[in-house]
Amino acid sequence: MTGDEQRDRGWLPGRRLGVDVGTVRVGVALSDVTGMLASPLETLRRAKDGSDLDRLAGLVVTHEVVEVVVGLPRHLSGASGASARDASTYAAALTSRIGDVPVHLVDERLSTVTAASHLRAGGIDSRRQRAVIDQAAAVVILQTYLDSRPRSAGTQP
Repeated sequence: MTGDEQRDRGWLPGRRLGVDVGTVRVGVALSDVTGMLASPLETLRRAKDGSDLDRLAGLVVTHEVVEVVVGLPRHLSGASGASARDASTYAAALTSRIGDVPVHLVDERLSTVTAASHLRAGGIDSRRQRAVIDQAAAVVILQTYLDSRPRSAGTQP
C-alpha cells in the first residue's frame, strides 16, 4: 500500500520516525505508539558507506514504525535547493531499504530555528545544543506532521 492509499484510508495507528537530514549528521525522532507525541531518539553520523541508512532501516524494524517522515528543507520562498535535493535522494535511498513502510517528504522550513529556540528556552546554551540540535529538529519535523494529520474517530486518545 502506498502512503497516499494509507492517507486515504485514514490514520494508521503506530509509531512514526522523523528524520532531519544534514550533510554531517542525521537527527532522528520517534513518536509514541498512538502517533501523538514525538520524542528525540538519536543522532547518526552521515556515512559514505550508507551505514546511517542501514541504522535507520534497523530502527524502523525495531520500533515497528508505520511511516517515516523526512524533512525537506526549502528556502523561505518555497524554492528547492541543493539541501532539498539531498534530502530527496536520502529519502529515496531509505525507501529502498524499508520495504512497504511509506516515506513522506514534508516541508521543514525553520525546523532547526524552532528547535534551537526550544532548546534555548529550556536553558540549553548554543555550545551544548550541538549534540542535540539534529534530534530536536527531527522532533519538530515529526511533531508538525503528527499535528497536521486528521485522526479518525476510532483513533482519538
